[in-house]
Amino acid sequence: MLRALRYSSFHVGVFLCVLLLSNENGNLVAQELEAKQPVSVRRSSLESVQPPVIAINLERERLYNELAEEFSAFDRLGYLVRRVSQLVKPSVIHIEAHKVEQRGTVRESFDEAGSGVIVELGDGETWVLTNRHVISGASTEGILLRSHQGKEFHPTKIVSDESSDVALLRIDQPELPAARIGDSQSIEIGDFVIAIGSPFGLSHSVTFGILSAKGRRDLSLGDQKIELQDFFQTDAAINPGNSGGPLLNLRGEVIGVNTAIASSSGGSEGIGFAIPMSMAMNVAKQLVEHGELRRGYLGVTLDPEFTLVESGDAASGLVCGAMVKTVRRGSPAEIARLQRGDVIVEFNGNVVENDDHLVTQVGLTPIGESIPMVIVRNGTRYRTEVVLTDLN
Repeated sequence: MLRALRYSSFHVGVFLCVLLLSNENGNLVAQELEAKQPVSVRRSSLESVQPPVIAINLERERLYNELAEEFSAFDRLGYLVRRVSQLVKPSVIHIEAHKVEQRGTVRESFDEAGSGVIVELGDGETWVLTNRHVISGASTEGILLRSHQGKEFHPTKIVSDESSDVALLRIDQPELPAARIGDSQSIEIGDFVIAIGSPFGLSHSVTFGILSAKGRRDLSLGDQKIELQDFFQTDAAINPGNSGGPLLNLRGEVIGVNTAIASSSGGSEGIGFAIPMSMAMNVAKQLVEHGELRRGYLGVTLDPEFTLVESGDAASGLVCGAMVKTVRRGSPAEIARLQRGDVIVEFNGNVVENDDHLVTQVGLTPIGESIPMVIVRNGTRYRTEVVLTDLN
């Protein structure tokens, strides 16, 4: 720490003073006197600030000015996060679900907290989009919804899909605004994201981070089996209670539904997962229209151990795909003349990364439509089309 330098006055306790006196003859004589009063002597005030001190102060002032310029850009980001939070919070709902489960002869009841986001579907109907595991096992009367202003109400209807962990709660609250849906396919790794939810029951909490990865599949999520997986990964803090809440871009648009975390402690460790909004809304629209997800059915068994290097197809320039192990009789795959050993590299215009990726794509593709595919057979590419049927 720099301190101002001050020069203190100094004192001489005893000193000799010579007086010039005239004697009777008019001659000057010296008389030695002993002074007992201290005399204060100060240096010139112009010497109190030395040039090195002035230079240091000027340098510090320059650094503070540079810091202020750099902070202004960062502060704009913070201001943007605050704006997004204030804009979207009215569309975020805190959920408390009272559940009853029958385990053998024992009937257990417990409460679970989560989050949801208001979306508009169908003919202007208002729904709360959330995760199925948040409300599974609870009735409409057992689900309490709370707005950001503390208003409490119950849903009038519940629809859900176990394979994707998506659920919808019908509400009749016209004063609550629906969130704006963003393009989850355009977001890139490293983009800033915001998560809003109810971690540990603390409703409407906001966290900030980036999108860490895309296309996370084959995740083990405890006892729950989510068959259709294509998760975003984020380091925005997600904790128990965040499930079902929105993941937002900095435009205030919902690009994901926070769903799960990878944690050894039970709390956030910087690895959270969210369902992309394009996938969640695909499921949601079918739930509203049909009451269920009409999953596409191809009729093949895929080889989870398949790699292009082992198959020799890497030499043909392929970098990904899913290999067919068996084709079920009478299935859409058989009608499309797929064979054992075929490698499906494109489906409905999208590159197939692996078997899990193909399962998700097929499950979310509309049935009854002609879907283009590209396969590799014995090193040669072929184009074909398939019409999926309903898995159910």
